[in-house]
Order: sequence, then structure tokens, then C-alpha cells
Amino acid sequence: MAINNLENATVYSEELDRLFTQKSATGFFADNTFGARFVGAKTVIVPDIDFQGLADYDRDNGFTRGAITVSNTSYTMKMDRARSLQIDREDLDETGVANLAGKILGEYVRTKVIPECDAYVLSKLSTLAESRGNTVNGDKNAPYSVLVSLINNVQENVGYDTELVAFIDSCMYAQLMNSAEISKMITLSDFKQGEINLQVKTLNGVALIPVVSERMKSAYNFETGAAGGFAPADTAKEIYMLVCPKDGAHLMKKTENMRIFTPEQNPDADAFKFDYRIYYDVFVKKSGLDAVWAWFSPEIKISAQPENLVVNEGSIDETLTVTAEAEGEEITYQWFKCDSAGKNAVKVVGATSATLTLDENLECGDHYFYALITVDGLAKQKSGVAKITVI
Repeated sequence: MAINNLENATVYSEELDRLFTQKSATGFFADNTFGARFVGAKTVIVPDIDFQGLADYDRDNGFTRGAITVSNTSYTMKMDRARSLQIDREDLDETGVANLAGKILGEYVRTKVIPECDAYVLSKLSTLAESRGNTVNGDKNAPYSVLVSLINNVQENVGYDTELVAFIDSCMYAQLMNSAEISKMITLSDFKQGEINLQVKTLNGVALIPVVSERMKSAYNFETGAAGGFAPADTAKEIYMLVCPKDGAHLMKKTENMRIFTPEQNPDADAFKFDYRIYYDVFVKKSGLDAVWAWFSPEIKISAQPENLVVNEGSIDETLTVTAEAEGEEITYQWFKCDSAGKNAVKVVGATSATLTLDENLECGDHYFYALITVDGLAKQKSGVAKITVI
């Protein structure tokens, strides 16, 4: 059966790699792999070249000899992620399996793999910026001034002929686009990402890349269990803006060839089975450690989380409360009902204060709620999930 041959498995891998590079907000960092080489399953060597400056020419002795230092730094890729997907035999016939499998795998990379990789890369770069003190304190009402400050700080390190990129939180990006200072300075420019040229908005040649808020946090928890996925860490801050050279980071990615099994080869189910695995990590050369700058949201401190409750059906008269503090003008709240992991959340209509009055008609069983806390309409943080058991 054609779906099971090595050629098709390789084609799937190549197409998924291409999709990753083109659709990921940080995918262009994968273009910066010149000179890098893999020496083991998870280890990659990246050369860092340093030169001595010019010296005076001596008319008697001629040229002053200078050294070229090539420092080969070994990096170990931390992220080793995988998932096995199955398509039931009854959902397709043999002639349609390749087309449907391609759509399913492509959608999986687009909705699960790319968001996780973007989140990991941006969180790691922002952590680097914070650890080296390369941060600014800005006024949310003057985002243009903050962006210019970040750009200047990077250019002081790398010069003015290096192509820069600015990752901007989606809410801050909207505010930036509405600012009077920037409206006449934005231009559309070509931006090469993988094998395609994109049109992106630029400010004085700096590419402005909007990124959804879910991928612009300073820290994440990457689940290791069966549920998988990722979520912001409790201590995570919003990354309002992050500026660095386009070639300032190296996204090392090693995707194994897809393993494809027919229903006859699959011992677990009467289904086609697709195994997807990826090693990846992002590294910054020693010479570029101070070329990454960031602007973070104010820290949101939750001093009292909503507590678990056991209530009686038909006579529910309880509330959930969260207490939060932050440096900002306004703190707002929105409560959500969710599953035990805090996912599949549905907004509780009208629940926009620090206290949630539970619905007196909750049915028997377990129910879960959390509050989304927002500062100045930009910085966001979730409270812990409270379990309400109705008996």
C-alpha cells in the first residue's frame, strides 16, 4: 500500500517542516543554521567567530599578526516532543488516506506544534533578556516610544546595518497601530521566511511581528503526560515587546521521518497510525547575548486563590474569591468554567468582579472555575482552578 512506503513518509516530513518554517512567528530563526552541525541525537555545535581589531602598520616589520578565534560551542536540545495520531480505517478508503492524512498532520502542526515552539522560543529569549538586565520600563500609553527605545538599545549593540525584528503582543500591537506617532512611519517590506517572501509592516526597516498573547509569556509548563500541550507558568509575565536581530537566534530543529503504519501493521487499532517526533531548541551565540531586549508587563501578584468547595445540590449559596495586586491603573476580572486542567474554558457571562457567586442550579458532580485577571487591558494572568463538588 503506497501510504506505507518510505518515500511518502519522507514527503510528509519535508512538507511539515516547510509548514513549520512558513507559519511559525519564530520560524525564520531556523534559517540561521549556517555552520551548525549535529553531532548526536540532541547535541548541536554552533561556531562563534571572534577577531582582533586593526593595529598600526609598521614600515619595518610590516603587518601585525592577528588571531582568529573560532569557539565551537556545544548545545543540547532540551525539547524532545512527540505524538502518535490514528485515523480509523472506516473514516477513509485507500485512495483517500494520503490526502486526508496530509490535512490532519498539517492541521496538527499548525494548531499544536507551531504554537508550542513559538511559545518556547519567545519565553527563552525573554528570559535571556531579563537575566542580563536587558529590559525597559515603558508607558503602555506610549508604545511607540518604548519600541524606539528597544530598537536603539539593540542597535547600540549590533550596529545599524543589521536586520532587526520586533515581536509584539497582539493587544499591544493594536495599541501601537492606533498611536498617532507611528501611523505615517509604517511601510510594507519583504520578509524572507523559509522559502517564501512575506509582506510585513516595518518601522525604519525593523519588521513588526504581532504574536497572540498566549505565546508571549515569560515562562511555560510543557506537559509531559498523556494530555500533552503547554500552559503559562504561575509566575509568567506578559512579554509586551521583544526586539533582536533577525539572525540573532538559532532555532535548531531535527524532525524524524514520519513513521506510518497501515491498519494491518498497527497492533493497537484498526487504524492508520502516524508517529510524529521533533527535537528542537533555540540558542543565542555568546556574541549576541546582549542583543536581545524586552519589555514586560507589570507583575500580577495573586495573594489569595479561589478555594475548593463541597456544596449541596439545590441549596448552593457560596462564592469564589480571588485577590490580586499589580502596578497598573486598572485591574479587571473574568471568570471561566473549565475542565480539571483549566482547559476548554467557557466564559461565565456577567462574572466580572473578584468574586464569583456560584449558580444555585449546579448539577451533582465536579465543576471547575478560574478567574482571568487583566491589568490595564493588557497584562493577563489566570488564577488557580477551584474544584466545586456538588453532592
